[in-house]
Amino acid sequence: MDENKIINISTNGTAVSMETKDRLTIKLKNKGFNVTDKFDESAALTICIGGDGSLLRTLHAYDFPSTPFIGINTGHLGFFQEISPDELDEFIERYMEGKYEIQHLKTLHAYIQTDEESTAVQKIKGLNEIVIKSSKSNTIHLNLSIGNSLIEKFSGDGLLVSTPAGSTAYNYSLGGCIVDPRLDLLQVTPISPMNTTAYRSFTSSIILPSMLSIGVFPEEISSGGKVIVADGFEFHFEKIYGLKIFLSNSKVKLLRFEDYDFWGKVKSKFLWKQL
Repeated sequence: MDENKIINISTNGTAVSMETKDRLTIKLKNKGFNVTDKFDESAALTICIGGDGSLLRTLHAYDFPSTPFIGINTGHLGFFQEISPDELDEFIERYMEGKYEIQHLKTLHAYIQTDEESTAVQKIKGLNEIVIKSSKSNTIHLNLSIGNSLIEKFSGDGLLVSTPAGSTAYNYSLGGCIVDPRLDLLQVTPISPMNTTAYRSFTSSIILPSMLSIGVFPEEISSGGKVIVADGFEFHFEKIYGLKIFLSNSKVKLLRFEDYDFWGKVKSKFLWKQL
């Protein structure tokens, strides 16, 4: 175990999460750890108590820090979360004994051009996905390029670009592929695509190697504004001239125990119902 004894704890504020935090804080302090709920970038570990949304909120709030994360699931699905509230003693013991690995998950970056004349861009990050759609829930028309090649003139509700880590999130609900996080790739999934004589859109996901970037160019620059959604967090723009979305070398570090099994978690969360 790292000699650094500082541990950050964040919660989603629910009663069960706060009760879990209080119990965990006492147990950690009794083992000599310095526990804080004010984020310390020098901490050895950040513990997020809640659901997947709590972990994502913490990542975004602190701009995707290099600190390793682990989740305690007091939410619903808890796909990122590694442990349950009744496993606190086991977690502390295994952590102190160093019986864990660090899973490195690449993040998505989007560069958004909002001024036709300027080369300045706004930058948005995501761990799961980045989505572009109309801010008024009407049909959006987009030109999609992969690398330097125009691929399609998309018409529909929007486009979603996901990482392997995000393949089991919004992407999965749209009918996208579940991807093992050990693979290095991007996935583009259409949201309610239309096929007409004017717009011929893919109706299934596109899987791309990680070195390729994705360009998205709205046909209607000033038509009602656009919204970019990164991991559920919305960013509204009156005008967007183009986006460049790519898989970054910036990584999120998740602490995983030695017996962590991605496909076992897929089975337990999506296929197998405990009686």
